[in-house]
Formats: sequence, structure tokens, C-alpha cells
Amino acid sequence: MNLVQFLNLASGTAANGANAGKSQISLIVMMVLLFAVMYFVMIRPQKKKQKEEQQMRDSIEVGDEITTIGGIVGRVVTVKDDSLIIETGAERNRIKIMRWAISTNNTANEKLEAERAAAKEAQEAEKAAKMEEAKAKSKASRKKSKKNKEIGRASCRERV
Repeated sequence: MNLVQFLNLASGTAANGANAGKSQISLIVMMVLLFAVMYFVMIRPQKKKQKEEQQMRDSIEVGDEITTIGGIVGRVVTVKDDSLIIETGAERNRIKIMRWAISTNNTANEKLEAERAAAKEAQEAEKAAKMEEAKAKSKASRKKSKKNKEIGRASCRERV
């Protein structure tokens, strides 16, 4: 369907009455498809991100290091329903902030990075163990083939 046909369908100018009904149905179907695509491309990922952020804000505990939306970094001292008190700087200044003003939980991020690093190290260790096992098998098969060659040579010498 080219652009001219699409514009004709959208404006409702069809050649006859039968095509006018079809054009209205196709226009409605196209609009529904457009909204469905917009939902899955834009709205759904945004809601998922908001849900993750809210879960992060609800999971903050005393002792966590956080960063606010204004860039202030501090350690949580007191947790209340909708607010927190954090300590910042070397002088341990206390600031009361609202939960919605929390941008990131640095302690949780550090734990996540540590878990990822541990998983990566475990994977590398497993890979190294498999390599050692493969080397051992290869070495054993080379010894076996070398032994078979020597036996084959000895049997050839006996025939001569």
C-alpha cells in the first residue's frame, strides 16, 4: 500500500460505498496496531523501570550508601515511611531527604558487582578445570597412540 492509498483511506475518500466501509475498518485496525506498538515500545519498558526504582527505594536499609537526584552521596542513618536521614561528608552532616529523591543505592550496586565478579571467577575456574581435563585426556591419548605405533613397528620387524 503506497502513501497515496493510505491518505485516501485516512481521509475517507473511497471510490464507492463498499470500499468506504473497508477503509474505515482498515483505519481502525491500523490505529489499534499503532497503539499496541507504542505500548510495547514505550510505555511498558518505562513502567518496568519505574517499578524497579520503587523496589530499590523500598529496600533501602540503615547503613546503605545512596546517591540523591541532586548528586548528594551519603550513608543512611534513619529510615522512616516517606523520608530518610543521611550523613554526608567528613563532618557527618545530617540531611533529611524524601524517598522519591533517591537516585541510586550504591551499596546494592556494589553487592551486585561483587556477585557478578564472583560468578565470572567461578566460570573462569570451571573453564580452566575443563582445559586441564582436556589436556590430560589429550596427553593420555598421545601416549596410547605412541604405544600403538611402537607395537605396530615391532610387529612389522617380526614379519621381516
